[in-house]
Amino acid sequence: MPAITFLGHGAFLVELEKARLVIDPFLSGNPAAGCGPEAVEADYVLLTHGHPDHLGDGIEIARRCGATIIAPFELATHCERQGARVHAMHIGGAHDFPFGRVKLTIAFHGSGLPVEDGILYLGNPCGFLVIADGATVYHAGDTGLFYDMKLIGEMNRIDVALLPIGGNFTMDADDAVKAAELLGAGLSVPMHYGTFDVIKADPADFVRKAAARGLRAKALAVGERLVL
Repeated sequence: MPAITFLGHGAFLVELEKARLVIDPFLSGNPAAGCGPEAVEADYVLLTHGHPDHLGDGIEIARRCGATIIAPFELATHCERQGARVHAMHIGGAHDFPFGRVKLTIAFHGSGLPVEDGILYLGNPCGFLVIADGATVYHAGDTGLFYDMKLIGEMNRIDVALLPIGGNFTMDADDAVKAAELLGAGLSVPMHYGTFDVIKADPADFVRKAAARGLRAKALAVGERLVL
């Protein structure tokens, strides 16, 4: 069965039978990171969008490990120009990889990289459904609450949903509880909180509010590993 390790912020390592996936590896410069990028070994790097706290060390890890970056087309193109191997996708698209299946979902957010003369547009943000080893993991990416989460849950039996709770840039805990309800996930795990003052949030509050609605939720400590 898949194992998921929380690396801090929106970053997770997903260990599968045939591959190791790292999602949004913002490690360098992250005060909440559980390790540095040099500690991550991955076969694939999944990037939800181009903001620095999600693109993070993705290109560096991909180049060092010979890993393939999976990302929306515009972001994948940027990574390829930086010397990474890529597999470009887009919203609603799915692809079968040697380890399993990946599908991109919508996410309501932005995807621009600050550069010297402004913002480099990197396409639409996304979420990921990873279907492998008999389980489905949903990483929502940075997003606000949207009702199509109900459709995502109806079409996919989600074992674990990784949901932002920090507010300001994404859903807060209350919205994330509603998201968990719409998705019908077997387990919901909070992310994207506490890294910076503006997204301070109490993950235990999310877990309590989810439990009050009959939903299973678990907050992972940085570096904690969850076996599905």
